[in-house]
Amino acid sequence: MTRRSREAGYIKACLMGAAFVAALAFPAQAQDKKLTLSGTAVLTTDYIFRGVSNTDENPAVQASFDAGYGIFYAGVWGSNTRLSPDDIEIDYYIGLKPVWKSVTFDFGALYYTFPGSNDFDYLELKAGVAWTGGNWTLGAVNYWSPDNFGLGVDSNATEGAVGYTFGSKLFNFFSPSISGLIGYQSYEAIVPEYTYWNAGLTLGFMERWSADIRYWDTNYTDDECFTNSGGFGNCDERVVGTVKATF
Repeated sequence: MTRRSREAGYIKACLMGAAFVAALAFPAQAQDKKLTLSGTAVLTTDYIFRGVSNTDENPAVQASFDAGYGIFYAGVWGSNTRLSPDDIEIDYYIGLKPVWKSVTFDFGALYYTFPGSNDFDYLELKAGVAWTGGNWTLGAVNYWSPDNFGLGVDSNATEGAVGYTFGSKLFNFFSPSISGLIGYQSYEAIVPEYTYWNAGLTLGFMERWSADIRYWDTNYTDDECFTNSGGFGNCDERVVGTVKATF
């Protein structure tokens, strides 16, 4: 096992262990049994997944439906994509989010499906933690899969994120915030490992709407990107615009 793999495994174990301990430490939160339902509708100029375009730099229409019950949550998310013969991706997820003071833990599982090609379907385990203080938010999350894209490849992605929400409105209409993320994707196979990052501005308006402009990039070379994405993705720097409605 490489040094990077050991480090990724250590981070994964720490995050998943913290989330699991937190879930056990706050059983009373599970008694806050109130069913909540929500959803989103998104139009974006590019579907980016960990720095790689899954629509070959073309627009995407996306939607999600979520249900919450106490600290538990579940949902489904869908988008058009070039990774599926039917050009559709549908993902399912479930998990729990215990809260301790200003810290929120997130421990869950995600199942990625690509209709028309069941061979690509795969499971990921997620463990994360986020801290909110004043206008600032800091977070870290780890994603691990024992069978990435159905290829028998053990994969691991670790991300760190920071966000800041401004206290006053812009033009007395927009609620601005800025955020950034850096992530590292590794594989237990002869597949290029890489780093990805983004930074952007989000403008909330009319309570349930937001507009986001975001810069994305990776350290992938063109050859590495072509190989790892099966020839579908694009990993170059780009600016992505997104409009989102929450209901």
